[in-house]
Amino acid sequence: MGLVTAASWTIAALAGAYLLLSWLPRGRQRRDARRAKVTRFPGALVVGHPALAVAAFACWAGGLLTGSRALTWTAFGALAVAALLGFAMSTRWLGTGRHGNAVRGFPALAVALHGLAGVATFTLLLLAAGAF
Repeated sequence: MGLVTAASWTIAALAGAYLLLSWLPRGRQRRDARRAKVTRFPGALVVGHPALAVAAFACWAGGLLTGSRALTWTAFGALAVAALLGFAMSTRWLGTGRHGNAVRGFPALAVALHGLAGVATFTLLLLAAGAF
């Protein structure tokens, strides 16, 4: 189960990195243009989501290497918070559709892939932590 979780996490991370790199120029333009608030993501949200996911991955890897159940559950907790932040960004992104062309050109397929891989990773980590 560890390899499947790692593969799922890798897919989510790669799609997330692509989304972040795609968002950075758009986020700067939106901030400069002072568009509707719903089209902008707070910096803490944009930084917190991947930072917590990376911290969760580090805890999970540490739990696998040391056999620590506490690290595995810490990884699950950190990933749960990262998932909530990701859900917040997703709902904000979906809500921008009513504010004109704010989402035009943003990679919707990458958003879907990242979300699906994230849900799969969350589920697999829960199963792995429970079986640990």
